[in-house]
Amino acid sequence: MSAIEGLLAALPADRVVTDPDVMDQYRHDRALTATAGKPLAVVRAQCVDDVVATLELATATNTPVVTRGAGTGLAGGANAIDGCIVLSTAAMNRILSIDVGQRTATVEPGVLNGDLATAVAERGLWYAPDPSSRAICSIGGNVATNAGGACCVKYGVTGDHVLALKAVLANGTVINTGSSVRKNVAGLDLTKILIGSEGTLAVVVEVTVRLRPAPRPPSTLVAIFPSCEAAGAAVIAIDAVAEFSLVEVMDRTTINAVEDHLTMGLDRSAGALLVVQSDSACAYDDVVAADEVCVALGASYTAATADVTEGAAILHARHSAIPALERSGATLLDDVGVPKPRLAELIAGVEAIATARNLTIATFGHAGDGNLHPTIVYDPADPIAFETAKTAFGEILDVALALGGTITGEHGVGQIKRAWLPSQVGETERALMDGIRRVFDPSGILNPGKAT
Repeated sequence: MSAIEGLLAALPADRVVTDPDVMDQYRHDRALTATAGKPLAVVRAQCVDDVVATLELATATNTPVVTRGAGTGLAGGANAIDGCIVLSTAAMNRILSIDVGQRTATVEPGVLNGDLATAVAERGLWYAPDPSSRAICSIGGNVATNAGGACCVKYGVTGDHVLALKAVLANGTVINTGSSVRKNVAGLDLTKILIGSEGTLAVVVEVTVRLRPAPRPPSTLVAIFPSCEAAGAAVIAIDAVAEFSLVEVMDRTTINAVEDHLTMGLDRSAGALLVVQSDSACAYDDVVAADEVCVALGASYTAATADVTEGAAILHARHSAIPALERSGATLLDDVGVPKPRLAELIAGVEAIATARNLTIATFGHAGDGNLHPTIVYDPADPIAFETAKTAFGEILDVALALGGTITGEHGVGQIKRAWLPSQVGETERALMDGIRRVFDPSGILNPGKAT
């Protein structure tokens, strides 16, 4: 029996897709430089039993499986390979429970991050992880990449909020890891091993997350600096003032793109713009103190506000970076992290690459935790420009590594960064990762060629 015959025998017919035109929609995520193969079939799972049946069949026929969530990834981690089964969990999108007393929620992997946030907010609670794609990315995908967001500087990444997982191994065995209790140190932490594994160890089918009380209304500071060096110094200095809930930066190229897009009156000559927020009990005092630090370090303009609407308008400029840049061409979004004292060096390194390659590269991101997103703009119709953009992408990774940083802070390794992983982790560490993969998936059918 072939793999397709086996799928059709094991699953309802409407859950198995073999039409090439329909399957094309499931072949790739948003990583423009990643290759995407032609799948044998797409399974649109609706329950755990669908996942179990698919993986049992895949193991029996030695067919590779690529698990896919909402398809918003930026590293090619969910891209199909030739002859694989793409296993979509998007239809597994139920919020199974919200426990107000325990401050937990249990969801299926296809639940959108923003939908979970809205549902728990109605009960006075908050799900903190806030990727920029919050409205369209899924919890399962967030777990797969250990996704972050702007609030990570204070509240941490996805893994800091996951208490327990239900997952299916390559052979169809269902496992449960972690616990809904707040403290649990029984055995090895299999939950942490699965988080960030990018679909290479198991297929996550249920996630229990930690919730928080609704945050206080934030106060906001915007500060304009003549240089990235001055802004970088301010990012370090304000750490001594308070624990801020958000510290975002935009370089000159980003500022000008956003001003072209929104006409907000931003200073086009500025070297960098910082947006800082506090949600503490003395939030306005925090941002006023940060304001004083920024002025002392050479800020040419600052404004602090306790007005939530004004703060949201300021933050809108930062959130508009990608759509603003997309007005000029296709964008290739990088994701690197460096120690905070080296932020300015990273931005300078990116600017040097942009000059040498005659490219527009805008740098913005989460300055508070050293995670920035240099974004290359190029003409998608020009194959030379596309190749130049890919070269620059790799050079940015090299700069981050040279500064003692990481090739990814929140997007994952996927396919497009795998060649740089050996430069970041040692041979022994890489061998341990490969060994863990073999323990979970002895046949090597889960997302081969990705992540490690």
